[in-house]
Amino acid sequence: MDNLFFVLSKLVWGLLSPTSLMVWLLLLVTLLLWLNYIRVAKRLLLLMSLIGFIVMGYPVGDYLMYPLESRFAAPEKLSEPFDGIIMLGGAEQLKLSDSWQKAQVGDGAERILQTAELARLYPDLPIIVSGGSNLVQRQNLDSDGQVFQQLFSQAGIDASRLVIEPQARNTYENFQRLKPLLPKPAGTYVLVTSAFHMPRAVGIAKKQHINVIPYPVDYRSNHANNRYWDFDLPAHLAVLETAWHEWLGLTVYFLTGKTQSWFPQATVKIDKTDE
Repeated sequence: MDNLFFVLSKLVWGLLSPTSLMVWLLLLVTLLLWLNYIRVAKRLLLLMSLIGFIVMGYPVGDYLMYPLESRFAAPEKLSEPFDGIIMLGGAEQLKLSDSWQKAQVGDGAERILQTAELARLYPDLPIIVSGGSNLVQRQNLDSDGQVFQQLFSQAGIDASRLVIEPQARNTYENFQRLKPLLPKPAGTYVLVTSAFHMPRAVGIAKKQHINVIPYPVDYRSNHANNRYWDFDLPAHLAVLETAWHEWLGLTVYFLTGKTQSWFPQATVKIDKTDE
């Protein structure tokens, strides 16, 4: 079932991402023109032009992204004791790393930087890292976690502290696969991932009975005073795509029982005796 869920999620995203939807609409307009449905085609073209102009000119994706990123605040100080640091993969670029035989990162590199900083602040704690290839055609990329080892080595973190789980293809599998690797199953762990991704990650952690302290990083949305017309289509589209993907993920994960709630809130420590 996990394989089916993974493949279907990729197919659905290929159909429902904002960019894909615009391409499907363009194909539909082309078909309508060929069939001589001129009036309907003109209306669709007008709609597409208006949406495209607005997305190009103004950061509308921020309105979808900001609620995700503001759901959890990064702790000003980690006062309560915890047993390790969990980092979810996503910053590493496995296909590029494989192509150039050197660890590459993309968006979300703050996950690695913040985890490395926490590792230096708490030198006695293990670092549990989960993330594998999310490519349907290359699911065995970096199956031994060499990219993670290179990146943390470059950040000055000793490899002996790393507990790497390199097979997870999505957020559900992250927690499913890292759970048996936790040094203290009933312990508490700082969770580092992108701010937009934190609600879904916390919801899955709760469902898997893993106690986490959210530590969001890698913010993508602007506050209201920094939203203005600047006609930066690539930047606007990147935020819109990411936010839309995450809201779809929250919805699908909730409907399939992988999270306890649709839009998870602050985590509460779980008492293992209640399981």
